[in-house]
Amino acid sequence: MKEKQKPISKIREEFEAASMEKLPSLYREYQEDTRAGVRSLIDRYRKKEEALEKEKVRTEQMKVYERQYEARGYVCGIDEVGRGPLAGPVVAGAVILPKDCGILWLNDSKKLTARKREELYDVIMEQAVAVGLGCVSPARIDEINILQATYEAMREAISKLPIQPDVLLNDAVTIPGVNIFQVPIIKGDGKSVSIAAASIVAKVTRDHLMEEYDREIPGYGFASNKGYGSEQHIEALKKYGPSPIHRKTFLTHFL
Repeated sequence: MKEKQKPISKIREEFEAASMEKLPSLYREYQEDTRAGVRSLIDRYRKKEEALEKEKVRTEQMKVYERQYEARGYVCGIDEVGRGPLAGPVVAGAVILPKDCGILWLNDSKKLTARKREELYDVIMEQAVAVGLGCVSPARIDEINILQATYEAMREAISKLPIQPDVLLNDAVTIPGVNIFQVPIIKGDGKSVSIAAASIVAKVTRDHLMEEYDREIPGYGFASNKGYGSEQHIEALKKYGPSPIHRKTFLTHFL
């Protein structure tokens, strides 16, 4: 009598529960199963394995600056978000990752989905050696201009680190008024794991702030547009005028 085959739903559960190390044994166990659903399942997990291996290689390539300067001591990535919006603060992140950091999928926060940023934010906050955040208000941006406000947010983020860094890897800029060795890297959030981590922490922090502002100041769509000049946002500006968190110096073309 022919042995009854295991339901595909059960096999799928086995794959979902398996660690990456267990997958090869599952491939061997079901290699003779000719059902299309099983073949598709095996193909999908092989592709996931391949993607993971590629990601490990990419992540190692993004550690080149960290490796180059690690002999100096603590290496800290710096990045900011929110230079372009019409409303809300500019936020900077400063992150020191462990030398043996194994976090994957770190990248320019703009290239990640909101869900992926949230997942990585939790991992970064759990595994980082130190995290600092700086936040400069719209009123301060109007007072000193966005570039100086960005520098101020970065200095604040550095000052809030519980550990003094020895090297700063900055996304494109050299921060004035900071007596720490600095390495400006063009498009650094896509070239350095530390800057990418800072980008993600800053982005998620600012997004949460804008979502909170949306609850306090409804009508402008801050939860969805994050303060950027979407069509809905511009229409609300014309209808209601600027809110307390709008950057007045950014609104001359719209009002």
